Amino acid sequence: MENLPESSRIFPHDLNAEMSVLGSMILDKNAIDTATGILKYDDFYANKNAEIYKSIVNLTDKGEAIDFVTLSEELNKEGKLEFIGGMQYLMSLTEFVPGPTNVEAYSKIVKEKAVLRYLIRTSDEIMTKCYSNNPVSEVLEFAESSIYSISQSKNKGDLERIGNILEATLDQINQMSLNEGGLTGITTGLIDLNKHLSGLQKSDLILLAARPSMGKTTLALNMALSAALDGKNVAIFSLEMSKLQLSQRFLSSLSLIDLQKIISGTLEEDDFEMLGNAIRIMENTPIFVDDTSSISLTELRSKCRRLSSKEGLDLVLIDYLQLMTDGSGRNENRQQEISNISRGLKGLAKELNCPVVALSQLSRAVESRTDKRPMLSDMRESGAIEQDADIVMMLYRDDYYNPESERPNIADLIIAKHRNGPTGTVQLYFNKKYTKFTDLVSEEDSSFYGA
Repeated sequence: MENLPESSRIFPHDLNAEMSVLGSMILDKNAIDTATGILKYDDFYANKNAEIYKSIVNLTDKGEAIDFVTLSEELNKEGKLEFIGGMQYLMSLTEFVPGPTNVEAYSKIVKEKAVLRYLIRTSDEIMTKCYSNNPVSEVLEFAESSIYSISQSKNKGDLERIGNILEATLDQINQMSLNEGGLTGITTGLIDLNKHLSGLQKSDLILLAARPSMGKTTLALNMALSAALDGKNVAIFSLEMSKLQLSQRFLSSLSLIDLQKIISGTLEEDDFEMLGNAIRIMENTPIFVDDTSSISLTELRSKCRRLSSKEGLDLVLIDYLQLMTDGSGRNENRQQEISNISRGLKGLAKELNCPVVALSQLSRAVESRTDKRPMLSDMRESGAIEQDADIVMMLYRDDYYNPESERPNIADLIIAKHRNGPTGTVQLYFNKKYTKFTDLVSEEDSSFYGA
């Protein structure tokens, strides 16, 4: 039941389907559960049908039986019996029901017509806002979120018996026991990290923080490539590096050719074969790259929604958070703006039901300490970021600060916060030459990495 913009055209509807839904609900109490799981009051085009649906739901909520007598009495109490056409109309509803067992099909027809009407209404609201003085970014955000909300309205979840959930859980446990690392999420490409996180989980906001030159972009790209090679659709928003620079890093990591040789073009004959193999692998991976500088939260969210609808989206990577803007146009301090961004990214992860990995810079306070291992308090504009994140990982390399370090090429990935699992430290081997992090191998195997 919609208040729609005036038009000379009749809005989409199917009165026979509406009457068949209501007739089924009167004839079969099981049909009530099916219909109410799909439809809501506003989905009916005819006001009188909406009122009858509302009365059936009210009676059901009170635990009363549904028949012509109880339903007409309920409508009469609400002062709606005459409005809907009286007992005669109620009794006519069951004549439109070929079979109450088909109520799901009737309900879906009603729902589809309702969605079309919602689109018409939303389009009118978008047009009205286009003629207003609202900032363009706000109009775009309204349009994107409204259309996306309608597209998701047909995908409602439902209550499920715990026995069914436990059966699915047991299937997952059995599957995990067959998989190395017991992944329930998207692989990071690193066995030890997968063991700590069980992979990157849906709807999680994951922060990867470090001081500059620690290798956080390299680590993030390694995880993105591993996910893509596993068939996952990955969106990368690179606010600092160009698409070309990212491509060069991917090729170096995959081909094991020195990054500097790729950048400078000083390749040897054998390198071209390895590079060709890497390109053949990369060109078919589902990685999507956007290198818009200072992208706003609104723009990023819009692009993710479009990719999700068109291709599907399994992982979002942002490099890096502090280079974003919230797109609100309000004159807020930077800490409040970062707070808006982190909250928005967490909301995006939940909305799209996929992990969002956001890189973040640590404050310069790290440099002033004797012990330069990062802590949560080192997060720049940190309060809201730390609160919104499900996982906070911080990257530290001792040999960056200490050339005489006893741990050359070894990085500590500190899991400082893990909302649904253990914290701790994962040690990784960093091969700067190939822009690649790998699992830390035993000392006798370290020669493989040229250590």
